[in-house]
Amino acid sequence: MENHRIMTKNEKELLTILGKNPDISMKEILNRTAYTWKSTVSERIAQLKKERVLLGPIYDIDYGKLSRNPLHKLHCIIETRQDFETVISYLCLIDSMNWVYPVLSPYKDMLNVAFFSSNDSETKALLQLLEDNDIITDYIVRTYSQRRMEQNANLFGDPVPSLDNLLDLCVLPDASLGEHDINWNECDISILPYFGTGYKNMKLTEILKKEKESKKSWTYEQVKYSRQKMVKNQLLRKLYIVLPFQRSQCAGFKLFLKTDDTVLTQRILYNFARGGRVYKEYVLCEEWGQIACICHPKFLTGLMHELDRIDEITGKELYQLRAVPRGSPLYNQSPKLLYFDVETQTLEYPYHVYREKIKEKLENELE
Repeated sequence: MENHRIMTKNEKELLTILGKNPDISMKEILNRTAYTWKSTVSERIAQLKKERVLLGPIYDIDYGKLSRNPLHKLHCIIETRQDFETVISYLCLIDSMNWVYPVLSPYKDMLNVAFFSSNDSETKALLQLLEDNDIITDYIVRTYSQRRMEQNANLFGDPVPSLDNLLDLCVLPDASLGEHDINWNECDISILPYFGTGYKNMKLTEILKKEKESKKSWTYEQVKYSRQKMVKNQLLRKLYIVLPFQRSQCAGFKLFLKTDDTVLTQRILYNFARGGRVYKEYVLCEEWGQIACICHPKFLTGLMHELDRIDEITGKELYQLRAVPRGSPLYNQSPKLLYFDVETQTLEYPYHVYREKIKEKLENELE
C-alpha cells in the first residue's frame, strides 16, 4: 500500500511560489521561504515531483500563434462496445490525436479524446466512419474557442470548496488565442513538440541529442535561440502544475456545462472551485464550458446535486476519469508537425491518408 505523507507548511509555501512564478531563481526562493540551503530546496522539489504533487516545469503551447491557417483543439466524448485497445488502435491511425482518457461509467464504455484539427469537418467525418463500421457507437465533438487556462491548487484552501459563488461578478482573465505574427523556421518546428511533452525536463542537450538521432544537424546555439524566440513571441509559456494531494489520493473529472449567456458561462468557469484545494483547467468550447479537475474524491460527492440548484445552468455533463497507472492518459503526444509547411507557414493534416488507413485496417480485420 502506498504511503501518503502530509506536506509541511514550508513545502506548501514552496509549491505556491513555484506555481505562481515558474521562472523564479533559487536565490529568490531562499529569500521568500524559510529554507536556508539550496540543496534542501532541490531535495524538497525532487521529493514533491516523485510524489506527483508537483509536475513540471512544462510549456503550454499557444497553437493560435503557430500557423497562418486556423488550428483547433477538439474534445471528443466517444462511446463504444469494443474494447479500448481496439478503439485506440484505430484512433492512433489519426496522428493528429493528442490524448485519450478512459471514462468511469457503470452504464457505457466511454473515452475522452482530444485532436488537433486543421479541418473540423474532416475530423468529424473520420469519427463518423468509425461509427458506421461499429468501432464506436456514438460521439460528441466540442471545439475549443479560447486558450486553456489553469488554476493551481491552493494548498491552504478547502478540499471541498463551496460552489455558492459561481455566478459572482469577476474580472475575467484574457483567454484569447494568439495570432500568427512571426515566421517559424525548421529548427523551431522540429523542437517544439519536445516542449509540449516536457521531454527529459526540456534540457536542451537532451533535445539536441534526440534530434541528432533523427539526422538533424542543429547546433546548441540554434536550439537555444529557437526556444528563446518561441518564449519571447509567446508561442511557449512556462508553468508548473501544483496538485492538491499526491496523485494517487486524487480523483479526476471533466465537467461540461452551459448557460444561455456565454459571458455567464465564462464567469462560472472562472469561479468554479476558485481558491480551493483543487487543480483546475478550464476553456470555453463554443456554447459549452469545459472544466477539468484533479481534486479530493469528496469534492465529487454531491457535485451534480449542487449544480442542479443553479437554474442558470441549462446543461451539464460529468465524466469521471478512470484510474490508470500514475494518473496518466492511455495515449498522449504533442501535435505532429511533419505537415507544417515552412514556406506557407501553414499546417494541414492529411485527412485523406487517415481515411485510407482506417479503411485498410477495417478490410484486413474482416478477412
